[in-house]
Amino acid sequence: MFELISEKLNVNTTYVTKRGESAMTVLSSFNKEEKIIPEGYSVEYGDNYCRLIIMNEEDAMCTENLSKDALTKELEVTSLLGVKGFLGVTLKDTNGNVFGTLCVMDREEKQFTEDDKKYLKSIAGVLSHIIELDRAKYNLGFLSVPIIPITKGVSILSVQGVIDEVRSKLIMQEVLNYGAENQIEHFIIDLSGLVILENAFPSVLFDMVQALEIMGISTVITGVSPSFAKQEVNNTQLKNLNTKTVKNIESALDNIGFKLTAK
Repeated sequence: MFELISEKLNVNTTYVTKRGESAMTVLSSFNKEEKIIPEGYSVEYGDNYCRLIIMNEEDAMCTENLSKDALTKELEVTSLLGVKGFLGVTLKDTNGNVFGTLCVMDREEKQFTEDDKKYLKSIAGVLSHIIELDRAKYNLGFLSVPIIPITKGVSILSVQGVIDEVRSKLIMQEVLNYGAENQIEHFIIDLSGLVILENAFPSVLFDMVQALEIMGISTVITGVSPSFAKQEVNNTQLKNLNTKTVKNIESALDNIGFKLTAK
């Protein structure tokens, strides 16, 4: 698709960025001849063209020459990349939320028409549906609830991937049913595979720990990464949970009176 865009608009480079908390990162790119934009390239939000695209009422920005345009000539990225012709449009998901941008650029000056802008916007509309399908596929890959029995009364819940609303209901139902049917006394909840989106800790984990407590099942949380700990350091809801947090599964087993021994 990117190659077709580059051919249609007669440009060297086409790429998609994703909007992060403080920077825009290139997710995918096509460079017809010279490699101008590599995948993974990231620029702080205040010093990139994407901010100008997203802030524009038309959800688009184009310029014949970035080094002469009043809005872009002073940006550090302009001198670093050394490109001139540029056209970019806002890329949104199907709910209208800004995902990132779809952009094209070239070393030479380019005069983009209104038809060019409409064309790129139409491609962005197609990409928005592809993004939703990719997200759905990614989430479906984690729909299972991996519960690992260790010994009588003790099991590990390995929380993996993104927890959306569908998975939240599934996890709560499966874990509580499993706890009751198997007479579980201790659940070790391993968060090492958890993917947190937009800094939002899944509320189902709070509800699940509290529900298990009501059932008389104690919990121990493990697999907390440094970045996760830093993010949730002021989370009072997490601090008030009646659970313990340890560094790894071995420590969790030790906490409830079990040890791993080699044969």
